[in-house]
Amino acid sequence: MRVVIQRVSEASVTVDQTIVGKINQGLMVLLGVEAADTQEDIDWLVNKMLQLRIFNDVNGVMNSSLLDVNGEVLIVSQFTLMASTKKGNRPSYIKAANHNHAIPMYEAFCEQAEKLLGRKVERGVFGADMKVALVNDGPVTIQIDSKNKN
Repeated sequence: MRVVIQRVSEASVTVDQTIVGKINQGLMVLLGVEAADTQEDIDWLVNKMLQLRIFNDVNGVMNSSLLDVNGEVLIVSQFTLMASTKKGNRPSYIKAANHNHAIPMYEAFCEQAEKLLGRKVERGVFGADMKVALVNDGPVTIQIDSKNKN
């Protein structure tokens, strides 16, 4: 399971010209699911994401987590994060989970984030053609792969 996390001052996702998810200060999260992912990957990655100290404290130092600043979260599924570009110029998505596995994993990831935050997490629409807009604050962008814990 992979995420690209961006610290944002605002973000939204639009499907068919309708905003389906929108946040102010918080994290814009792109989530890629691979076939081998389990609940263990979800638990580890959600905990890591919510506790990352990437928000400024009172001294302007990145020392606060999303939980500390009471930030919001927008999670969008993105299978292209699982791309392999080792051979040729056409990315391979062979590691990306199929819908039967990816949809429940995406939903479980969002639900775990909601549980730990104690409030609703904004979402994209799995498999839809989405338009994502954001203002990256910093910029701060972090990539995390649950298969690379060390």
